[in-house]
Amino acid sequence: MAQDQDGSKDLNLEEFEEFIGADELEALRAERDDLRDRFMRALADAENARKRGERDRREAEQYGGSKLARDMLPVHDNLRRALATVTEENRAQSAALIEGVELTMRELISVLGKHGVTPIVPEVGDVFDPQQHQAMFEAPLPGTKAGQIIQVLTEGFLLHDRLLRPAQVGVSSNTAG
Repeated sequence: MAQDQDGSKDLNLEEFEEFIGADELEALRAERDDLRDRFMRALADAENARKRGERDRREAEQYGGSKLARDMLPVHDNLRRALATVTEENRAQSAALIEGVELTMRELISVLGKHGVTPIVPEVGDVFDPQQHQAMFEAPLPGTKAGQIIQVLTEGFLLHDRLLRPAQVGVSSNTAG
C-alpha cells in the first residue's frame, strides 16, 4: 500500500477487493456498467432528438406554407379561366383591365415560385402519371393510345418536391392506337 503526500493511502486492486469484498466489487462493476449503458442511451436519445428537431424545423420552413399555397390555387385557376375567355374584341375594348389581370396572374405565379411552388403542366398526348395527375374522366379518342392525356382541365402544383395538387386531366381509354 502506497502513501500519498497528503497522507491518504492508495490501494491496488487486490487490496481494494480485500477491503470491500469480491461480491461488493462485482456489484459496483455491474452498477457502473448499468450506469454507463444508461448514459450512452441517454446520449443517443438526445442526439436523435436534436436531429429530429432539426429535420422538423427544416420541414416547417420548407412546407409550412402549404396550406396557404393550396388556398391560393383557386385564385390562379380563376385568373387563368378569365384570361382564357378573352377574345380579340374584348382585348381591344378593355385593354387596361385585361392587362391588369395578366399582370396579377404573372405576379401570383412569381410569388408562388419564390416560395417553392411550381406548376405541373401536362400536355395533350403526354402519358398519364398517377403520381402527378388525377384522371377526371376516361374516353375513347381515335388516334390515341390508352393512358394518353387527351385534355388538361387544371394545372397541378408541387411545393418543392411534394405534390400540392395533382393536374386534373382526361385520359384516353382506347385499347388500340
